[in-house]
Amino acid sequence: MSPRSGAAPPRVERLVVITGLSGSGKTLAANCLEDLGYFCVDNLPVGLIPPFYKLIQRSSEQVGRAALVIDVREGKFLDEFPEMLRGLRERGAAVQVLFLESADDVLKRRFSESRRPHPMAGDGLTLEQAIRRERSALAPLREIADRIVNTTQLTAHELRAFLKSAYGPTATKGLPNVNLVSFGFKHGLPAEADLVFDVRFLPNPHFVEALRPLDGRNPAVQAFLDSSPLTGEFQARVDELLSFLIPLYGAEGKTYLTVAIGCTGGKHRSIALAERLAASLGGRGMSLTLTHRDLGRE
Repeated sequence: MSPRSGAAPPRVERLVVITGLSGSGKTLAANCLEDLGYFCVDNLPVGLIPPFYKLIQRSSEQVGRAALVIDVREGKFLDEFPEMLRGLRERGAAVQVLFLESADDVLKRRFSESRRPHPMAGDGLTLEQAIRRERSALAPLREIADRIVNTTQLTAHELRAFLKSAYGPTATKGLPNVNLVSFGFKHGLPAEADLVFDVRFLPNPHFVEALRPLDGRNPAVQAFLDSSPLTGEFQARVDELLSFLIPLYGAEGKTYLTVAIGCTGGKHRSIALAERLAASLGGRGMSLTLTHRDLGRE
């Protein structure tokens, strides 16, 4: 519902709740949002979230954006979050839930490197068992998340770039920040994708021995793809479609948009097309980030 004409705008334009698996990047996300000007609080008890929102809403100082980190440290009180979130939104609160996750083997490696105990370790549980228990406990929050980001293949720099694009100030007034992601279908769809384009119909450089070890950023791979007229036609049609859609999403208040380009392995075709779309959209002044999710995977 649109605010009444002349009504004062809400002091809190956005409250982001950061949650997800331990080791998936929640601390980095909170630090990044704090750098973007968010007022951040870690491990605030679920029951205190509504009073916290009211407090900053009524603050004499303008608190435009705030972020909270909640996770399994909440214990049984985590069960109250879905109903609490529903109540806040019914009262007009602009709350978004960001859920971070990673593959089990990556989480195990990160805990091994950090030498920190898993928050659910204990009672004789192995690290693998603790990760599985946490994943199960957080499943209800994952179901209600507005954004699910798998950080398995993301570096810290790439995660920061995505968060800046998704939650930072929009660089171009009225347009959402665009996150272009190349990926391989054999590794699964990006959970955060709003739009997905499949380029597996294009000729595959993987079957050319000299091109197989290269990736889609290489001029030889791009020249091979350009040998098919389908490549240029596809790029032109998608470019035209995105140019049409992006302002419409912005007009509806969407501040970020993830566009995923997929091929079989995420190494050749998807990277080449994502690079070209990024150059085209960026050349028209759109704010965007580019991530090659599966680059380096077999």
